[in-house]
This record gives sequence, C-alpha cells and structure tokens, in this order.
Amino acid sequence: MELQLSDEEKKTLCSIARRAIEGRFKRLPPLEFTGPAYKLGAFVTLHKNTKLRGCIGRMASDLPIAQTVEEMARAAAFEDPRFDALTEAELDSINIEISLLGPMQRITNPEALIVGRHGVYISYWGRSGVLLPQVAVEYGWDRYSFLEQVCYKAGLAPDTWKDRNAELYIFEGLVFGESKP
Repeated sequence: MELQLSDEEKKTLCSIARRAIEGRFKRLPPLEFTGPAYKLGAFVTLHKNTKLRGCIGRMASDLPIAQTVEEMARAAAFEDPRFDALTEAELDSINIEISLLGPMQRITNPEALIVGRHGVYISYWGRSGVLLPQVAVEYGWDRYSFLEQVCYKAGLAPDTWKDRNAELYIFEGLVFGESKP
C-alpha cells in the first residue's frame, strides 16, 4: 500500500483518537493534524488489559483521515454494541490502535488472500463482515481459518466464502497504535 505516515503523524492521530474519547468527559479542544489529508477508511480498536474493549470503523470515507479517526474513536468507545460505553474511570487503562485501510479489491481465488498482509470483507445476500489484517496474525489463523472466521463474523455458515454468490474482497492496512505503558 502506498500510504505512508511519519512516526510523528501516527502519534498525532493516536492523540486525536484519545482526545476524541476524553472529550466526552472533559472540555478539551480538538487537536490539529497537519499531515496528509488522506480520505481513507479507518478502524479504531480499543484494548483494555490486552482484551478487546471496542472496535468500530468504516471501509471507506470521504472525510480527511483525522476526522474519520476522531469519529471512529468515539464510536469504538461509546457505540460498539458488544460493549457497554467506556467510562471515565477506564480512560487510563485503554490502549488505542488505528488501522487505516487501502482500497478493497474483489477476489475470486482465495489464494490471493495473504495472511498478515490483507484484511478480508465478505458480502452475501445482505449480510457482511470484515476482519482487519492483524486479526489473523493475532489468532494464528491460516488463510482458510481467516475466511471461515469472517463468515462467522457476518453471521454466516463457515464455508459460505466458497459459494459463488459470496463476494470476497481483500484490502491492506497501515496499523499503528499507542505505545504500551
């Protein structure tokens, strides 16, 4: 993927995400981002004690990347239906990870999916699911386990990816996060 950000720009985006969450509890002005105004999809993932605490994103966006990150950070903290809204007491115990997404590419051959490089998106008869590139690595999944898991995520049978009516897409991501305390 051609997307590149300096370490300082990555750090600033993480600070923007944290500030967006903290802003729910404190009156803080938003932070400025002077880096590239990429218009990309982004996911913000929150971990608490190494466990998932929230993750929300968009596959694509027409907003500048800093604004997309800000909105997805708030959504991950307060709107992920799998979790209660983040509390102010939890602020210091969460770690923020950002995944900036490259364009999706439709595939018909599962061999095109490279674990550790690609994320995967499936769409099938009105259901869809996505798993970010780092997820397969974190869980030690091979290509076929990754495809089965994205089916589960979409609420589908694990072998749905083999159906000729299933639409499979891959995408690359630039993944970075806050330094672990």
